[in-house]
Amino acid sequence: MFSGLIAYRGTVLKLVSASGGLTLTVRCEGVERERPQVKDSIAVDGVCLTATAIDGDTISFDVVPETLARSTLGDRAPGDRVNVEYALRVGDRLGGHFVYGHVDAPARVLERSAEGQGERMRIETPPSLAPMIAQKGFVAVDGVSLTVASVNGDSFDVALIPETLTRTTLGSRTAGDRVNLEADPLARYAQMLLHD
Repeated sequence: MFSGLIAYRGTVLKLVSASGGLTLTVRCEGVERERPQVKDSIAVDGVCLTATAIDGDTISFDVVPETLARSTLGDRAPGDRVNVEYALRVGDRLGGHFVYGHVDAPARVLERSAEGQGERMRIETPPSLAPMIAQKGFVAVDGVSLTVASVNGDSFDVALIPETLTRTTLGSRTAGDRVNLEADPLARYAQMLLHD
């Protein structure tokens, strides 16, 4: 379980193909403070992954075909920056939203525009997620907990404050880039109940 409040970033060091999946190795900020162990859950660009090897500040993860199909991790290349969030511990302050790290789908950034001190980002809405994206609802974009500012048919907008633009990789995403989307878990369950 994660909060969607990104405190750390990482740099992709290598991706090695392995039986239809890949092994992803990332140099991660926060290792000394968070002290992750092999088998710990760590979100990389919003995708909950299991640490398989840790060497100093370098962490490796196995990424299976299902995860590659539902996320942008296969798009990454050495040198790319990624958002890193270590799993919540009992007693941690929860200032964002509950984020599972179970990415629903990748989607393209359509547009960015200045708005006040921050920016507005328009993202395409995958048809499978449309019923779960609601104005003033929650969505995780590359693991960042955000409130949906508006819904525009086949797209939605999020408002990005300067802190988010500085602290996360969303500050460098441009039109055409793909991002990982995770719908609000409550919306996911409500949608399932409505269609059972």
